[in-house]
Amino acid sequence: MDIYVVQEGDSIWSIAERYGILPERLVLDNGLVYPYSLVIGQSIVIAYPKQVHIVQERENLQSIADLYGVTVMQLYKNNPYLSDRDYLYVGETLIISYNTTGSITTNGFGYAYIRKDTLKKILPNLTYLSIFNYTTIEQGNIVTYEDDTEIIQTTKEYGVVPLLMLATLTRQGEPDIEASYELLLNEEYQKSNIEQFLNIVKSKGYGGVNIVFNNLNESNQSLYINFIRKISERLQQENLIFFVTINHENKDIDGSLIEEGIDYSQFSNYVTGLLFLKFVWGTNNNPPGPISNLNNIETMTEYILTKVPHDKVIIGIPIIGYDWQLPYIPDRSGASSLTINSVMALAYNVEATILFDEASLTPYFYYEQYNISIPAKHIVWFIDARSIAGLNNIIKENTLAGSGIWNIMIYHPQLWTIINSQFDVVKRM
Repeated sequence: MDIYVVQEGDSIWSIAERYGILPERLVLDNGLVYPYSLVIGQSIVIAYPKQVHIVQERENLQSIADLYGVTVMQLYKNNPYLSDRDYLYVGETLIISYNTTGSITTNGFGYAYIRKDTLKKILPNLTYLSIFNYTTIEQGNIVTYEDDTEIIQTTKEYGVVPLLMLATLTRQGEPDIEASYELLLNEEYQKSNIEQFLNIVKSKGYGGVNIVFNNLNESNQSLYINFIRKISERLQQENLIFFVTINHENKDIDGSLIEEGIDYSQFSNYVTGLLFLKFVWGTNNNPPGPISNLNNIETMTEYILTKVPHDKVIIGIPIIGYDWQLPYIPDRSGASSLTINSVMALAYNVEATILFDEASLTPYFYYEQYNISIPAKHIVWFIDARSIAGLNNIIKENTLAGSGIWNIMIYHPQLWTIINSQFDVVKRM
């Protein structure tokens, strides 16, 4: 796999010719909504299949899968556009496999109301799906939002393990610190909370639980460890999977990692895996900066691996962009979130040049917006192929268990092209 950065004068045809591949393949692999309107500084993924097949008359997906000794799910994974139709074109080229270098698990996060066509594209790429449909509130009680029956059933049909994601977060990402500590300090509330989510898991058919921690620190870690131990004991009795996700900020304080002092070894004794992932939401009141700092993630990973076996560590990054108006004013300014497609459309419309921060491995660009003839400067930070590839390199170099994706509500082809061209995705069902 290669990543090409668009230069002035490039077109999808000139890039395809440079690498000896079809322009149509570049469009599909990168999800180029505007293939005729590339942006200077935009990253393009060049993936090289190991084996391809040209569809013949009277062939179907099952016969092609049988011919090469692979699963139909692998064909869907490597050719995601097939999920949009029930037929094959004679003469079209299908990717059978890539030159992958290892296996990983993938854990996607999403809401129960995800569009079914989006879900069907993403599920072939997942090992687990953590469904954000339940919140712990006061006294350890759990509230439910949508009916998740259909998404659980569909997830299983694709060989993916559905996980009940549970957090003291509102649907908009606001943490309820009071509910968290009330639960951690009261054994009766803990017992009630565990039995509630176990009843949901068993009645709905979930394969396990993914508990999210938002405010874990050195001073309160013993409370979390005590709660995790109780959860683990009950889940083991039911033969259920147990993940813990650390909603991680990966920031430095005076040059020291914020996780120093947290003994993750005790957590890892009770869980299937520890997932470190920064959740992001519709608005961001922090100062402009990288969406996810890969340099900090690498340093964090090195520390975690001194405490936790590598095969229990999962790391991820959010797939999103943020748009800030400048100058940034503390307590007043905020950023609006953008999908990656929206980021690229904006960059093209304002004729921006995309720049790249080598330290964090994240792209950004500036533009001006006029309000009543007064120019207002903006900066947009986002995630691109180079950011995703950087995270994959950390996973590969440290032989970690896998990757987490926040969130999967919108299908991002570049992400899956990068993952699938490098790794085989493990299926547990």
